[in-house]
Amino acid sequence: MAGIVLYLKAEQNAEVMNEHVCVKDIASVYCSDKTVCAKAKALKIHQFSEKEKKRKVISILKVIELIENACPGVSVESLGENATLIELVNVNRHKGFMQWAKMVFVAAISFFGTGFTIMAFHNDISINKIFSRVYEMVMGYPADGYSILEVSYSIGLAAGIILFFNHIGGRRITKDPTPIEVEMRVYETDVNKALIETADREGKTIDV
Repeated sequence: MAGIVLYLKAEQNAEVMNEHVCVKDIASVYCSDKTVCAKAKALKIHQFSEKEKKRKVISILKVIELIENACPGVSVESLGENATLIELVNVNRHKGFMQWAKMVFVAAISFFGTGFTIMAFHNDISINKIFSRVYEMVMGYPADGYSILEVSYSIGLAAGIILFFNHIGGRRITKDPTPIEVEMRVYETDVNKALIETADREGKTIDV
């Protein structure tokens, strides 16, 4: 196997559903020798126990060491992250009624919370008085009830929310990610980095 190069591209975070974690679960593997590639992918790098926390950080140096021990003469090139956060996910844990109950609860909180925030903001700036004053300045006489300003503002507010979330029902308006999706990815990356650094400082990283 001398002269064979294996390329390893590890992810920053990997969710697994099996206690037995293999190289293929945390990284993409490529090698011109298909036998070596298959052997490296199937190589076990960690096994979660029942008492162990369902989250573990493993150094890519440890993965490289295991691959080179299992495949003597193979040179490993790492193209991805320096460490990977492995999370054991129980897919059956939140199925059924509880999953729907949580979804309805989050949706209700988001809907009513957003509505209350918008109403509180409008109350703080006295938007009704502003519309009345603008209408009177333009038309020369006070408005009798609701005017075109309130209707236009309501339509514009709804359209702005739809454009911001980039969704109508289950359909995406454009292919671009929404600001919330971008912030969620940034938040996820920051959390992963913090967990990896914390595990490294506490000496809990699986390393060489």
